[in-house]
Amino acid sequence: MKFQKAIVYVEDAKASVEFFEQAFGWKATYYDQGYGEVETEGDTKISFANYPVGQSHLPEKYTVGTPDKVGFELSLVSDDVEGDFRRAVEAGAEPLQQPEKKPWGQISSFLRLPDGTVIDLASPVAY
Repeated sequence: MKFQKAIVYVEDAKASVEFFEQAFGWKATYYDQGYGEVETEGDTKISFANYPVGQSHLPEKYTVGTPDKVGFELSLVSDDVEGDFRRAVEAGAEPLQQPEKKPWGQISSFLRLPDGTVIDLASPVAY
């Protein structure tokens, strides 16, 4: 078994896909009727589904679309945290924590994307 993708429920899936293309240079591999995907390194994808598409995946007792609450974050690893952080802010992300070097040597930062997704953008960790 392997992890294939994460699906993020957002108001506008196409806008989210376009943001990832602009801010991080990732290629959209698919978009149709409220659902889109961007490729990452390796086989894993990040997918975006409009709220109605996401709601169609779930029983009625669960509600998709609470952008005021953060239920997860996506962690992205970069060799150029400062440059990628700057490009993401220029593309419309809200800076939550500027890139800073942690005591263990990793450079770490946090962003909130226009669709509400929280991103942990950091350098690789040496274990």
